[in-house]
Amino acid sequence: MVRPSNESDLEAISRIYAHYVRHSTATFETEPPDTIEIGRRRAEIKQRNLPYLVAESNGSVVGYAYATQYRPRNAYRFTVEDSIYIHPEHVRNGFGKALISALIDACTQSGARQMIAVIGGSDNAASIHLHDNFGFHHAGTLKSVGFKFEQWLDTILMQRSL
Repeated sequence: MVRPSNESDLEAISRIYAHYVRHSTATFETEPPDTIEIGRRRAEIKQRNLPYLVAESNGSVVGYAYATQYRPRNAYRFTVEDSIYIHPEHVRNGFGKALISALIDACTQSGARQMIAVIGGSDNAASIHLHDNFGFHHAGTLKSVGFKFEQWLDTILMQRSL
């Protein structure tokens, strides 16, 4: 089940994200933010009337997704950037597909015209494949723009019209 997130989801969201910060190049953050910071970020997204969703299974949050304004300048106001994270024990169970589908629908309804995926690490095949399956096309590669786990990392840009 995919639904809008609420305050009671923040602990689970924080734990999921902390896993990716510590063990993955999917995010370029190097220290996991605490639950208070996750809540602040969520509130900022909700204040902009953008979606912040969770996937739930058997009463537990197993993934989340949200959209932010792609860049802060006003001309970008109709372009959003998506983020999706799935609990590591629940990957490849369809939760990413459910979340991205709901996120695309919510962003379309909110008036967004373009969605950008900024994918950490050119080896992040799962995220690239997920976005490709939902009509995103490769829009560019930024070479060696991040440094994490003692390695230089690319960023893959993918784009989809809404």
